[in-house]
Amino acid sequence: MRKLFLTFFYSGLSPWAPGTMGTIAASFVGILLLQYFQTDTLFLLTILLTIIGIKEINIYEKQTNTHDDKSIVIDEVVGIWLAFVIASDNWTQILLSFIFFRLFDIWKPSIIGRIDRDVKGGLGVMGDDLLAGLIAGVCSAATWQIIERFL
Repeated sequence: MRKLFLTFFYSGLSPWAPGTMGTIAASFVGILLLQYFQTDTLFLLTILLTIIGIKEINIYEKQTNTHDDKSIVIDEVVGIWLAFVIASDNWTQILLSFIFFRLFDIWKPSIIGRIDRDVKGGLGVMGDDLLAGLIAGVCSAATWQIIERFL
């Protein structure tokens, strides 16, 4: 059950770009949730998965003596969902959120990289993706405002 959760229904077991595959799977679920529920619901689910994820990652890392295993993609789930919560008014913003999130998650600029390197355990695994999602959501919303203003 832990593996199902941490790999987000095994999407993190993809041999090709597990983080991207986890983000794609999370995006489909996030978009589906936004179609039927308010943004607040996605935000509350993001908080819930973050709390559970930190705990479960700590247990997994202790059992396997590893840190930030590539198959763990629950961090990508909460990151992309946070980006969607901030900027999910339309399909363009959802796409921008996805692009910005993957860019920041892979590139890990500034404090995102510092969290990834220096914070251990579940908090470190989840923290960099949460910050990447926060920044991606803000960038998506800002980009959309620029597009609306000048086009």
